[in-house]
Amino acid sequence: MRVVAAPAPFKAALGAADAAAAIALGARRAGAEVREVPVADGGEGTLDALVAAGRGRIIDAPARDPLGRPVRAAVGLLPDGTAIVELAQASGYERLADHERDPEATSTAGTGDLIRAALDAGCTRIIVGVGGSATTDGGLGLAIALGARALDDHGEELSGTGGTLMHVRRVDLSGLDPRLAGVPIEVACDVTSPLVGPAGAAAVFGPQKGATPDAVARLDTGLLNLAAVLASQGLPDVADMPRAGAAGGAAGGMMAMLGAALTDGGALVTGAAGLADALADTDLCITGEGRLDEQTLTGKAPAAVAAACAAAGVPCVGLFGQVDVPPELIGSMGLVAALAIGPPRRPLPEALAATADDLAIAAEATVARRM
Repeated sequence: MRVVAAPAPFKAALGAADAAAAIALGARRAGAEVREVPVADGGEGTLDALVAAGRGRIIDAPARDPLGRPVRAAVGLLPDGTAIVELAQASGYERLADHERDPEATSTAGTGDLIRAALDAGCTRIIVGVGGSATTDGGLGLAIALGARALDDHGEELSGTGGTLMHVRRVDLSGLDPRLAGVPIEVACDVTSPLVGPAGAAAVFGPQKGATPDAVARLDTGLLNLAAVLASQGLPDVADMPRAGAAGGAAGGMMAMLGAALTDGGALVTGAAGLADALADTDLCITGEGRLDEQTLTGKAPAAVAAACAAAGVPCVGLFGQVDVPPELIGSMGLVAALAIGPPRRPLPEALAATADDLAIAAEATVARRM
């Protein structure tokens, strides 16, 4: 049997490459031939997956974390001139301690620092993966880091944190780094959410980043205000645009202010990783990530892998740390089965520590059943 191991990262446990190696180990124990194709969807692991697929290299660059503190972060450079910026490297949720998480106080300025580092490295194209953010600033912070100015009623400059969005009355883009005009930006989105409203960036993802219900309402109002201000200046109206809500609206902000194109991150990474070629003459694909829930259906990597498998006529099984969707949705995303690895009700620290072993055991059993 020929098997492709194409998982995404298992958050807080394994990167995609290590997860693929664990699946491959189990599948080989069952007698299969295995090809490892680690994937991502614009979130965690996107930089590593694209650098590996493109045989690129990683450089270290200075940046700011979501609260403006200096950090070092990675930027990927490919031989064809493409730079890979992963928003979570500087502006990610995991940069902050639990008590620091507050999307009204954070910004994507550090991601702007990384985009500038990519320009300094001479890139001719930039891919920005936007999953895993700690921010809900509509991308204003990163635009300011690249030379824009956000002004209030009195012409005073705003910092660009999420809490300042409702006070924006004009965004001056005349000072943007002029190199941006000649470098196309493609935003790899891991969700399809619009910028505002009940399904938007603040309502759906704000609570995960530490926002209270009142803060969610203020952030949604602020994002709507930012979108309206930009539209009034003749820039694209991104308020209701699919994918604009990714990364706390940073995707929509980059489209409006930097002229970026928004794309399906899962499809972009699986395409770059050569998944379609790997699936040729394959009997089974095994994908997975830490948790299968309804968000997985809206652009996450396992859904992209399942779609590629459906196009190739290859059955796809998903292995997950947790499965939290009804059975009918499992079939609707193209999986023939979705299995939770490891015993139920195990304490989370133990489950995370055992992820590699559990993946190998589950993959071995999955392949053995289909031999």
